[in-house]
Formats: sequence, C-alpha cells, structure tokens
Amino acid sequence: MQDFTLQRDSQTPDEIWLCEHPAVFTQGLAGSAAHVLSVGTTPVIATNRGGQVTYHGPGQVVAYALIDLRRAGYFVKEYVYKLEEAIVRTLLHFGVTGLRVGGAPGVFVRRLDANSHAVLPSRPMKQDTADAKPPPDFTGLAKIAALGVKVSRHCTYHGVALNIHMDLSPFQHINPCGFTGLQTTDLFSMGVDVGWQDAADILGEKLRLYLAP
Repeated sequence: MQDFTLQRDSQTPDEIWLCEHPAVFTQGLAGSAAHVLSVGTTPVIATNRGGQVTYHGPGQVVAYALIDLRRAGYFVKEYVYKLEEAIVRTLLHFGVTGLRVGGAPGVFVRRLDANSHAVLPSRPMKQDTADAKPPPDFTGLAKIAALGVKVSRHCTYHGVALNIHMDLSPFQHINPCGFTGLQTTDLFSMGVDVGWQDAADILGEKLRLYLAP
C-alpha cells in the first residue's frame, strides 16, 4: 500500500484490495502498549494507520481502499463516513442493522437484537466544541467492523475489517481499538452464515459504490 501510494500520480486509477490475513494484531500510530494485554505468540505489527490495537485473522474480510481524495472530491471526514456507510449497507444486505457510536470509529451491532433500528443515545451528534465529548456508551453493543486509515499526499490507504465467521477469542487479549471491555462479534454470531467470498463480494461492491467520486 505504501509503495502503491508513493508511486501513484494524478492519473493512477483508485483500487480496493480485499484480503484475509493470517492471525495478527496491528497497532496504530498513536497506539498504547497498555491496550495489548496478552497475545502469546501471535505477532503484533506496528502500522502507520490511525487508531489503536486490533486483531485480524481468518474469517474476516479486510478491505484496503486506495483513493485519491482530491480527485474524488471529498475530505477525510466524509471519506471515513463513506467507509462506515459501505459496512452499514453490507450488513443491511444480510439483514443486520449496523450502528455508529459517537467517539468510536467503526460499526457496531446490538448483541441481542441484530435487526433493531432504534436510535442509539450515543450516536454521533453535532456538539458545541466548548463542551467535553461524553465517552462512548457501548451498553448492549458489540463491534463488528474496525476502521483505521492513513492519508498521504491526499491519497488513502489502510481501510476497514469486517468480521464474518472467525475465532473471536483473540480480541479478549487486547482492549479492542483502545476501549477496555469492548465486546466484538461477527456475522455468524448474529445468525448470518455466509461464506468469506460472498461477504467480500458484497463489501467490495458497496465500497465501490459509496467511494465513487
């Protein structure tokens, strides 16, 4: 991704890479070692994306979006929204309601009611900049998709990871995305039994649609 971004020019087409990693923990630029609790022999890789520590492994679709933002015509904040929207729409395709939580990038679901559309009290909302932001409220929620991005010369890399059907126990060895006690889940745990390729195809199509200029 770094090589692609370094070598691209204004005419280089954007790309979306979909992949599945072997078991690995990745730590963001501002990541704190305190959030890595006990990972055993699983490697912890330092990356230059934003965010804290997360886990990647078999049964998870990782999507790397390599987008020229200047050419696409939107800013980083809107780009992050579009990434999340692609996840939300992918989940909706499988009958699961994806939710945004204020102060916590990524997408969440209700652990006991995956189809509920009820409004979250902790949803992202406009706020007076003089007010202190309240901490995220994860009551009844679990994270199903993580997000971490990097922008260099107006071009993005890294992206999102959507949990499909995976061993979730490694998440217990970290504070996922820097939040103590945050629960994680996958589509299978939400009652959706879908293959990796089928999920990757849908996510790739949603990303192509929502990241279009």
